[in-house]
Parts: sequence; C-alpha cells; structure tokens
Amino acid sequence: MAGRPREFDRDLALERARDAFWARGYEGISMSDLVAALGVASARIYAAFGSKEALFREAVELYETGEGAFAAHALAEEPTARAAIERMLREAVLLYTRSGRPQGCMVVSAATNCTAGNDGVITWLSEHRRARTQSIIERLRIAQQGGELRPEVDVVALGDCYATLLHGLSVQARDGVGAARLLALIAPALAALESARSVP
Repeated sequence: MAGRPREFDRDLALERARDAFWARGYEGISMSDLVAALGVASARIYAAFGSKEALFREAVELYETGEGAFAAHALAEEPTARAAIERMLREAVLLYTRSGRPQGCMVVSAATNCTAGNDGVITWLSEHRRARTQSIIERLRIAQQGGELRPEVDVVALGDCYATLLHGLSVQARDGVGAARLLALIAPALAALESARSVP
C-alpha cells in the first residue's frame, strides 16, 4: 500500500518561493524552477497561490513584513532622524550581504526589467520602492518639524539621497561588494544629514 502523500506546508512553500524569486528575479524563475524549489507539483502551487504572479506578490509581502522590514522599524523606532538613517543603512548592508542567502534587496532586484506582459509586476514593485522613499522623506520632515533639522533644509532632496543610497547598496551587494566596504560608506553618507542638523 502506497504511503500517504506528504502534507503541503504552505508557509514553507512561500518561504522557498521568496528565496527563489529573491535570488533569481521574477522572470528568472520558471514554473519548473518553482516546482523544484518548493518540492511540490505545479498543480498544488496553482491551487495554493493561484498563479506565478500571485505567488510572487505574496512572497514579496512576506519579505517586506519579515527580513525586509528593517527600514520601517529603523524609521519608526529610533529617537532621531540621524539614528534612524544610520540604523537603516547599517541593517541594509548586513541583510544584503549575508553569506548563503540571496544578495541585495528583493524589492529592488526582483523585477527591474521584464517583458511587456509583466509590466504589472514592474509597476507594483516601483510603487513599493517609491513608498520606501516617501517614508524616509516623512521621517526627515518629522525631524525638521521637531527642530532636529534646520527649517530651510530640503527634506525631499535629502530623503531622495538616502533612498537612492539604500537602493544602491542592493546593487553593490549583488555585484559582490563586501559588507566591510559598504559599511565604510555610511559615515561619509551621514555627512549630508549632519550638515542639515540644527545647531544645539
């Protein structure tokens, strides 16, 4: 008598899908790749998640509420904008360069370019990146309203600067630049914020 089929673990399958998309990107992963990565038949994947795109979107959401939530936590939890930006950049480097794990940021690298049929995926991820940029700007605006930054400081430009750096760290990490080198750039990067601070 044949043994019972292994029970499908949806959470584990989603974690494996996240890592596959994170490492190879949306179009770099085929359905057969997902079957191999998740260890289940394509019919079960479709039954559990609906489609490859739906699985990808759910995998990104898992990333953003898990490992990828570091920026949101830093911006919300640190008492000053400077501490928040420094922590955000430092934790980005440590996440993006972990040994044995996908390199870089999933939201930055998973779908920069896709065929026309996947424009929806590109647009959806770009909205996520713009939302992160806006969250940095809002944190700096709060700092300005609280007197940490001078009134004349252009917080939009400053926020764009740090968002660009955050996204650039992902590219550098995927290109193999090591953690020590990336961590070393944080101090000079903070000089712009230091010059924007109000004199005590």
